[in-house]
Amino acid sequence: MKKSKNNSEVKKLNRNRVFRYINSKEKTSMPEVAAALHMSSPTVLQIVRELNEAGVLLDAGELESNGGRKPKALTTVKDIRYALGIEITQNHIGIVLTDLTKAVKASARLREKFVFEDAYFKTLGRVLEEFVEEEQVDKDKVTGVGISVPAIVDMPRNYITYSRALNLYDVAGDVFSRYIPYPCTLINDASAAAASEWGLGYLKENLVYLSLSNTVGGAILFQNSSEYMEDDDYSTSVFENMYIGNHWHSGEFGHLTIHPDGDTCYCGKKGCVDAYCSALRLSKETDGQLEQFFVELEKENPEIRKAWDTYLEDLSIAVDNLRMCFDCEVVLGGYVGSCMKPYISELRDKVARRNIFEGAGDYISVCTFQNEASALGAAVFYIEDFMNSI
Repeated sequence: MKKSKNNSEVKKLNRNRVFRYINSKEKTSMPEVAAALHMSSPTVLQIVRELNEAGVLLDAGELESNGGRKPKALTTVKDIRYALGIEITQNHIGIVLTDLTKAVKASARLREKFVFEDAYFKTLGRVLEEFVEEEQVDKDKVTGVGISVPAIVDMPRNYITYSRALNLYDVAGDVFSRYIPYPCTLINDASAAAASEWGLGYLKENLVYLSLSNTVGGAILFQNSSEYMEDDDYSTSVFENMYIGNHWHSGEFGHLTIHPDGDTCYCGKKGCVDAYCSALRLSKETDGQLEQFFVELEKENPEIRKAWDTYLEDLSIAVDNLRMCFDCEVVLGGYVGSCMKPYISELRDKVARRNIFEGAGDYISVCTFQNEASALGAAVFYIEDFMNSI
């Protein structure tokens, strides 16, 4: 049965919908908001007044007239809050600053090998504070820090249950944030990267994000189908649309079997996607340097070309399986996904030959963000948290 909401909850939902719609536009007007959200003009007027009183809207002049009086332009105060994102990998720390635009306003990346020691977490806090100082961020406006980690994360408990990449088991998130003077939460790296892609536009359809880094993972994003939402709604956070499973194990696409009794995966099973489609499968051809693999591929090195064709065949099996399971767009991210743009047509052709329904592979796309993806998505968590409070 559908849940009913009282008047107070409906008013708060509508207020949030209006705010999010205005925030998604460079400029808009009350008539446009009313039409887009199927609300009455008096309702929109009242909500806009409340948002003005709350200080989250700006006077943006006037829009062009369509024949009558020029409508007043509405926009949100994009820098009313900031959020920071940290990406932790085995060998790097990435930092991103964003605001209500959910775009990268500033970023930094430094080489720092992960070690589970107090000195590392002191370094984490220090480099973050140096970044904040260098970018002259108003600390009072920082709503929080999302920390992306290559791990299975129980977000309600802010707890790492397992990380092969960092060699961690059963670790509380407070360990990572002990020297960071802002609210913090841990987020799985693939989930964070998927959030950055979703944030590029509202009205995204269902989406599967396939992360092709030194391990293979992913995330699943479904449109919210609440009875209070129209098809063109603007009210939900990306993290509300993320399917996480019963035990936070969803999106572990690296452990789908594509070659029974094939190569052994680090998990112990044989034939996993990870054993065939991780970035390591390619970088081993060029002494551990993935960038060099693609340099040699561009030079038409025959051995590298052969390895690439084999990789694409295996990847096409994995992608086709995801399409059969979820019937939605598939975005390729991670280290390999960031390099895939010149070769996406090759993959689409291979997938099309496996697609029994459409006979096409045009549902596959390449990620927009590269090194900043996970850090940005982690920061978006706190921007969404603030926007939910509007």
